[in-house]
Amino acid sequence: MAKAEFTATGVGIGRRLRSLTRAGQVRIADGRLELLNSCGSEIDSAPLRAVRASRPWFAPEDRALADLDGTRYVLTLGGRDPDPGEPGPPAARRFIEAVRRASGRGG
Repeated sequence: MAKAEFTATGVGIGRRLRSLTRAGQVRIADGRLELLNSCGSEIDSAPLRAVRASRPWFAPEDRALADLDGTRYVLTLGGRDPDPGEPGPPAARRFIEAVRRASGRGG
């Protein structure tokens, strides 16, 4: 398995109004985006060519939308990047940039 291009832990993952996990993990590796629950089990995954990431309108800075093969998830990441050595998820903006960069759509 190749080194992950992006990893975030402690991520809230939800679908519509339902929370799937409050301490999930988001990982981009080997050309795929994976959403994992707090136990490490897969919630969903898709090849990056089938993933879109964006910021929702009128939402806090820590939110990002991830559309995996037509299934939309709301991700609650950190509002800011943590300091080196400080725990916490990276900013939503960094997640969106990582998806675009890894899928070859710029960034």
